Amino acid sequence: MKLNKDIQLNKLLNVLVFSSFVVFIWVFLSKLLTYFYRIVIARYFGAEQYGLFSLASMIFILFVHLISLGLPEGLVRYISLYRGKKQYKNIKIIFDKSFSLLVLIGILGGLIMFFLSSWISLNIFHEEKLIVFVRIASLAIPFFVISNLYLSVLKSFERVGWYSFILNFVQNLSKLLSLLILIFFGLLNNTLMISYAIGIIIMFFLAYFVFSIKIKIPEGKKDPLKKGVMKELISYSWPLSLLGIVSFTLYWVDSFSIGYFQNVTAVGFYNAAVPIAALLMLAPDLIIQLFFPLVTKQYSEKNHSLIEQLSKQVNKWIFLINLPLAAIFILFPGTILNFLFGSEYLVAENALRLLAFGSLFGSLSVVPAHLISMTGKSKKILSINIAMLILNFILNFILVPKYGISGAAFSTMLIFLLLSSILIYETKKSLDFIPLRRKMLLALIASFIPLLIISSIKYFITLNFLWIFVAGLVYLSAYIGLIIFLGCLDKYDLSLINSFIEKNILRKA
Repeated sequence: MKLNKDIQLNKLLNVLVFSSFVVFIWVFLSKLLTYFYRIVIARYFGAEQYGLFSLASMIFILFVHLISLGLPEGLVRYISLYRGKKQYKNIKIIFDKSFSLLVLIGILGGLIMFFLSSWISLNIFHEEKLIVFVRIASLAIPFFVISNLYLSVLKSFERVGWYSFILNFVQNLSKLLSLLILIFFGLLNNTLMISYAIGIIIMFFLAYFVFSIKIKIPEGKKDPLKKGVMKELISYSWPLSLLGIVSFTLYWVDSFSIGYFQNVTAVGFYNAAVPIAALLMLAPDLIIQLFFPLVTKQYSEKNHSLIEQLSKQVNKWIFLINLPLAAIFILFPGTILNFLFGSEYLVAENALRLLAFGSLFGSLSVVPAHLISMTGKSKKILSINIAMLILNFILNFILVPKYGISGAAFSTMLIFLLLSSILIYETKKSLDFIPLRRKMLLALIASFIPLLIISSIKYFITLNFLWIFVAGLVYLSAYIGLIIFLGCLDKYDLSLINSFIEKNILRKA
């Protein structure tokens, strides 16, 4: 029995690694496009316009989360459950009902945001220039809401390659190209939000096209849909809608606070540090795309021991990947900001250092959050995040007026540490295991030793990007060597490595 479980776990881990590699290609390109997009905005339009753009896009995402009722996210769980039970008829019914509902609320949500644009801009942010940014963004809301529906179905059917290609690559490429074209033709008025809306509209059409071609729901058992299942779906989903708002606000409450207590220029400075620190969420984003539908199917089949081992392994991978990246951000924040955004943004140096440290441990909250969601306890996750949001608001209210963007970053760092701890504890309560491996402590030691050496040397050398690149390679080499020497890799890691060697090296030889 244990051998069969190990074989099944190895199979699932192989599927996760392969899908993560495919997703990595699109996400990596997406990150490049996103940073180039933001760099063009920051350098060409200045910190004020960048701040206005950041606030408008933030308001847009909040509206989307609020009006969508969490249905796209809820469908991922329920479609995965029905697929595990082979109840395909039910999938078709809940999709059709969700589609009709989301079309209606997408149109209404766009209209509400359009007509509230003046009130939001003048009464909350005291910025008249923000009005037109918010109005243009509101036009894209219906397209974004329905795009999310199609993309959620693609994810539910484990088409994560297409999901990531459309959401991450196509959307961001369209935004960047449309921005550059508008600049080339000298159309500078409202260019930023127009390019943002164009990217979303193109994403919508491609998502619909791929969905219509790739998703064919088998007939399967024609079980009648349980009475009240839509009510059950909405009951599960609406906390996810609020959770999306709370989670988003949890990261962006800093920008709200900075915009309220200081000005949009400070928001622009802070939002140079945020996307760099957010790179530490790349590893969980890559793996989690397929992780949730996979564990949900296993949960429907009551394979709890498989879920435990899969969760621990995935969280270990996330930690191993993020440790060296976080070390570079903490050691050389000023050089990185100067290279990407220019010397004007060096004021965010300490903020980046704090955000990187917080995001390193915040990335460990992703797996336990999905495990709790898998069990249907969406309201539990919502209540935890609401508590964190309230605490973050309180900390920002105290720290931002006195310490500015560094105070906001310190607040977010504390929140990430606390959030991860609580979610891991709740996973233990719900599923009777902690989604962490003891070998993660050895990885921490493996990262700390070369970190001490490089941090000592940097005070005797003139820092530049080339030196950071060389130091990064040296650090990474020492880190990998120590990972192997200290025995951080287990039998599942070694099995994956052997499988990769057999498929990609020995076979070609």
